[in-house]
Amino acid sequence: DYNTTGDGLIAALEVLSVLAQTKRRASEVCRIFKPYPQLLENVRYKNGMLPLDDLAVKSVIEECEKRLGGAGRLVIRKSGTEPLIRVMAEGEDALLVRDVVNKIVGAVEQAVG
Repeated sequence: DYNTTGDGLIAALEVLSVLAQTKRRASEVCRIFKPYPQLLENVRYKNGMLPLDDLAVKSVIEECEKRLGGAGRLVIRKSGTEPLIRVMAEGEDALLVRDVVNKIVGAVEQAVG
């Protein structure tokens, strides 16, 4: 039942739950956390356009997901408040993260003209 709650709030509650259950300090529990490089780019489009339905965009996204494999993740979505496509990638390799974001942004920009 977390579908209407932001993921940051859920993450905080889960960490607090682990702290309460294990009776350990946050500094101990969070020591295992390793942040990955993350990059977010936005692409503006005209209302009425559906750039994420473009076959070339879908193909590039699929290719980039394969390149990241299990060493990262992609989140590509329409903004809920403005005509933007949000392209976010994170992964172990900062150069790969930048490359996949640039590739997807380029495909979306081409689709929106």
